[in-house]
Amino acid sequence: MDPSVPLWVRLAVEFIGTAILLIIGNGTVANVHLKGSKGYRGGWNLIAMGYGLGVMIPAMMFGGISGNHINPGFTLGLAVFGLFPWHLVPLYMLAQLLGAMAGQLAIVVTHKPYYDQTDSAEDVLATFATINAAGSRLNGFLSELLGSVVLFSCALGLVHSPLMANEPGVAHLGIGFLVWALVVGLGGPTGPALNPARDLGPRLVHQLLPTSVLHHKGTSDWRYGWVPIAAPLLGGIIGVGGWKLILG
Repeated sequence: MDPSVPLWVRLAVEFIGTAILLIIGNGTVANVHLKGSKGYRGGWNLIAMGYGLGVMIPAMMFGGISGNHINPGFTLGLAVFGLFPWHLVPLYMLAQLLGAMAGQLAIVVTHKPYYDQTDSAEDVLATFATINAAGSRLNGFLSELLGSVVLFSCALGLVHSPLMANEPGVAHLGIGFLVWALVVGLGGPTGPALNPARDLGPRLVHQLLPTSVLHHKGTSDWRYGWVPIAAPLLGGIIGVGGWKLILG
C-alpha cells in the first residue's frame, strides 16, 4: 500500500479490483455452468485458471496502490498483527463487498440469456456463491480454513521473499498462480471461496434478485453462507500470524 495515494483512490481500486476478480472468476464459473454458453461444461481446470487470473490481474495493477487486498480476510489478518491501520479496515471491507456485488451484477447482465436456459438451481447458485459438495458445513469450514491459511501465508511469503526484492511484479504474478493452484488442489470440497467478499457479495445479489430476472434461482442457502465468511476471516488471522511469527 502506498499511503501517499489519496484514500479515495485506494478504496476505488479495492472496489475495482474485487469487481475484476468476480467478473473474471465468476464469469468463468458462469461460462462452465450455464446452458448455451460456449464454455458450457468446460471443466474444473477452466474455473481454476479463471480465478487465478482474476486475482493476478488486479494484483499486478493495484498491488502498489492499495495493497490489492480485495479480500476482507487479508485486511483483517494484516490489521490484527499491526500491518494495516484498524481505522481503514471497515472502509476496505465495504469497498471489497460492494465491488464483489458490482462484479456479480455485471455477470448477471451479460449472461442473462444463459441463466434463462439453465433450469438447475444448483448450477445457477454456483455462478454466485459456494456450496459444500458433501453438504457438510464442518467439511466446508475446514476446507475453507486450510485454503485461506495457505493463501494468506504464501501470498505474504511471495511478496516479501528475498528473491522478489527487486521484482515485485513477479511476486504478484506468483499470487495468481497460487490461487490457481489452490482452486485445483483444494477446490473440490467447496468451490472454494477463500474470500468473504467473493461469497457474501454475490450471495446477497442472488438473494435480492427477483425470479423475474433469475427464473430458476432457488435458495441462496444461508444455512451454509456463514462458512465462507467465518473460515477465511479466521484463516486470515492464522495465515498472517504464522507468516509473521516465522518470517515477519
